[in-house]
Order: sequence, then C-alpha cells, then structure tokens
Amino acid sequence: MNLAALFSGGKDSAFSIYEAQNHGHTVKCLVTILANSEDSHLLHHPNIRLASLQAKSMKIPQIVIEAKSNDTTTELENLKEALAVAKKDYQIEGILHGGILSEFQKTKFESVAKDLGLQVVSPLWQKNQTQYMQILLDSGFEFIITSVSTDGLDKSWLGKKITKDDLTKLEQLSEKHKFNLSFEGGEAETFVVNCPLFSNPIEIQDSSIFWDGYRGRFEIVRAKIKDNAG
Repeated sequence: MNLAALFSGGKDSAFSIYEAQNHGHTVKCLVTILANSEDSHLLHHPNIRLASLQAKSMKIPQIVIEAKSNDTTTELENLKEALAVAKKDYQIEGILHGGILSEFQKTKFESVAKDLGLQVVSPLWQKNQTQYMQILLDSGFEFIITSVSTDGLDKSWLGKKITKDDLTKLEQLSEKHKFNLSFEGGEAETFVVNCPLFSNPIEIQDSSIFWDGYRGRFEIVRAKIKDNAG
C-alpha cells in the first residue's frame, strides 16, 4: 500500500516507517505538522523543524504545514489539509501512524483518514514496550532524548543517546516512577540521529539545554547531515 507517514523525527515515527517497509508497504511521502507549542496534546514539538534533515537523509519527500494553534481541532484541520495534498500529489492509499498506546491520537487520526477515504496502518500499536525498545536498539536506531517531563527523568537525560545500558536504567526508573518505558504518555520526546533508513547520520553541531527543576528540553540549535568522509 502507498502510505504517507505521520513524521515527527522521533523514534516511533521513524521505526514505523522501517516496519511498514519491511511489511511491503511503500512510504511515498512524510507529513509533518509543526506544532504551535509544546503544550499540544496531539503533536510532537521539540526540534520538529529538523525533521527536514531526516527526510533528506531518508530521501523521502516531505509535506510540512505549520499548525495555526495548539487547539486539537485546528491541528486536525491542518493535518487533513496536508494529507489531502499527499493524496493528490503522491496517490497515497493510507496513512502510517507510529503510536503505541494513545487511544486519543489513534481515534483522531482514524477520523481524519476516514474523511479522506484513507486507511490507517499502525505497526507499533500495543507492542510490548520493553520488547519494542530492545528491538529498536537492536535494529540500529540511534536516538537522543530531547525533552523530559516526569518524575524519574532528570536533566542528565537531556541530549543523551540511548544505549542498551541506558535502557536497563530506564526500565528500572519506569517501574519505580510508573511512567511508560516507550514515553508514549509524553514523559519524554526523542530525535533520531541515525537508523537503517538514513543515507547518512545527523550530526548535532550546537545545542542548548533548558531545565526548570522538573521539566526540561534539549534544543538542537544547529545540525547537518554528515558527509561520507565525516
């Protein structure tokens, strides 16, 4: 099936593309909605503009629309607008959704898809979170944490590239503090710097950390696609 991937630059949206391709689907384009603020309940916000670098490294066309507000109804209208363009320009038959647990997101996306006569493919839906995170790393996905907003995750995790050792620590913290290991509840956000889909990795050249004592974000100020020599 020809799909448009809902793409944020985070681990789940990237891995869903990998899974969809492995199951014979073709991802014709990426659809990225630039969230109006970090308070959006529907869209990923941190470093979302840099998803364009990832799109270039994957060599997949990207449709980008800036959300007019963080109101869910407006965001869905913007998404519908982008998907209508994808259907016209890339002849998509469905949308690819990287959600794991959020019924709220899934229901909203299914409603938009139905209005446009599109199917929804959700390859990560209700996967075991521990197994999923292990498969993610085993498959060669390299990602950093770009925001944290839950008990158990402090400033030290911001900008950190997650390894198998880190995953063990995260499992322990998630059990102790009762957060989702996959961060599906918004406990943290991620940014993929390399994976099997990329022609070249993303190199972060400059960044800033913002921390208020409980919540924080890792803002990528400057980044580039590494060349083959680098």
